[in-house]
Amino acid sequence: MRLVRDDESQGAAPEVDGVLGSDGLPLPGVDASKWLGAPTPDGLRSAFGAFPSGVAALCAEVEGVKRGLAATSFTVGVSFDPPLVVCSVQNSSTTWPHLRDAARIGVSVLGSGHESVCLELARSGEDKFAHLTAIPAAGALFIAGAPVWLECSIVTETPVGDHTLVVLEVDALSVLPDEDPLIYHAKQFRRLAG
Repeated sequence: MRLVRDDESQGAAPEVDGVLGSDGLPLPGVDASKWLGAPTPDGLRSAFGAFPSGVAALCAEVEGVKRGLAATSFTVGVSFDPPLVVCSVQNSSTTWPHLRDAARIGVSVLGSGHESVCLELARSGEDKFAHLTAIPAAGALFIAGAPVWLECSIVTETPVGDHTLVVLEVDALSVLPDEDPLIYHAKQFRRLAG
């Protein structure tokens, strides 16, 4: 195990000898504060990217136009009663101002073969659905072949820094249990090893 400071990329790699035992755990009495650095944009991207996450597509048809975005900051199981999920959307998103007006939003947890779907939904522009198969349900749109579909309605939106935290209530769902999810980790798509 190797401790890495945020500023190590600037050539200030700290010594860790005598800090970690053979089991990789800190030795008694060790203070890790000297390995902690102030967060920088690059350091935050690296730290947040080290956390693997699934990828969700949030899609709906609003005023006759199909809208969608991809999100890696999606969390399930926030509450079981009522059933709630959470997504964090960038304040700079040009899609969210339209999606938030939808009565129902289709959340598709993308599967291991959906890399191109994610890239299509993550790009800027109007017609993100030209090469996608979206299945409608009362205004919500779902991505074909996704392992999980959640039909949701917005409960709350809370501005948090440069993002908005969106709490969604799950109104209906469908699960394909034999489909693996798409994983995003360290700026790459990954698949579950089995």
